[in-house]
Amino acid sequence: MRAIFVMIKCDMGQAYRVARDMADGIEELSEMHSISGQYDLLGKFYLEADRDIGLFVVEKIQTVPGVKDTYTLQTFNAFSGPRG
Repeated sequence: MRAIFVMIKCDMGQAYRVARDMADGIEELSEMHSISGQYDLLGKFYLEADRDIGLFVVEKIQTVPGVKDTYTLQTFNAFSGPRG
C-alpha cells in the first residue's frame, strides 16, 4: 500500500458535505482534514502499489459533487517522531 495526499477545493459552502460524502463513500480514504489556504480539504488515501493514481483521483475524487479542483501529492517514505 502507498499513501497519496489530495488537496481538494470545494464549491462555496460545500466542504463539510464533500468531506462527509468521501468519508462515507471512498474506502481508500484514511483521513480527511479541513484546512486553511487555497484548498479546503486534505485527504490521505491508501492505494495498492499497482493502482493508477490519476485514474483514482479522476474517477473517485473529482466526481464527488461539490469538488471544484484537486492537487495530488504522491508520497515515498513516512517518518515519525517519538510520539508517532
